[in-house]
Amino acid sequence: MTDRLEQLITLGREHYNAREYDRAEKYLAEVVEMRPTFPDIFNMLGVIYHAQGRFGEAEEAFENALRINPNYTEAALNLSVTYNDRGKYDKAREVYARVMSTSYDQPRSLDPFARGKIANMHADLGEVYSGFGLNDEAVREYSRALDLCPDFVDLRVRLGNVYRDMGLFNAAISELEHAKRIKPEYLPARINLGMTLFSLGRRDDAIREWTEVLVQDPGNKNARLYLKMVQDEHVHAGSALAKSEPEPEPAE
Repeated sequence: MTDRLEQLITLGREHYNAREYDRAEKYLAEVVEMRPTFPDIFNMLGVIYHAQGRFGEAEEAFENALRINPNYTEAALNLSVTYNDRGKYDKAREVYARVMSTSYDQPRSLDPFARGKIANMHADLGEVYSGFGLNDEAVREYSRALDLCPDFVDLRVRLGNVYRDMGLFNAAISELEHAKRIKPEYLPARINLGMTLFSLGRRDDAIREWTEVLVQDPGNKNARLYLKMVQDEHVHAGSALAKSEPEPEPAE
């Protein structure tokens, strides 16, 4: 590799990583002109073109990356997204299915970025299923996402919430507790755990979770709202009980 080529690649990567795409494109395009044999350079150019709405050029760049390295997972995922954006849905599904088949044969051989990208695709699909009330399908997709990235606490909370909607409270608590152990400062886990515990009638445990949220984030609106709801319910229940007690009979 010549000094000039190495310099262009270095500058292109630096600007790309800084999301300075206009500046990165200039250097990366020159690299391709000098030596069109680097799949990652084509992939970076594809991302730049896609971000600029130049979908045809993005498609070509990702295809070039895959011609050089057919096992380039990130480029394949990017190509699938680009096909979808261009209305080439059959091609998008074909590429995505190929990536998924490879990833489940050897999921841990993927680099972390690729695992995260596939996991988020499953999560997006899980959210769609959940929105339509197809909870079994949502559980399947969230579980697949967590098989790839078990430390994605936001996805674990989403899975827990689907279990709660299904009435599977023990499974919901298990997922939410797991999320809390992985990342104690991730407050949505505690808030949703409190909601699940409250649904089971475990009022004191729910209050404990929401109170801990306020310890970490005193201005948390959700925790304040839920605590007020529980307190108001307790007050109304006490008032109703008092009204139901018989009045003492007058002394003779």
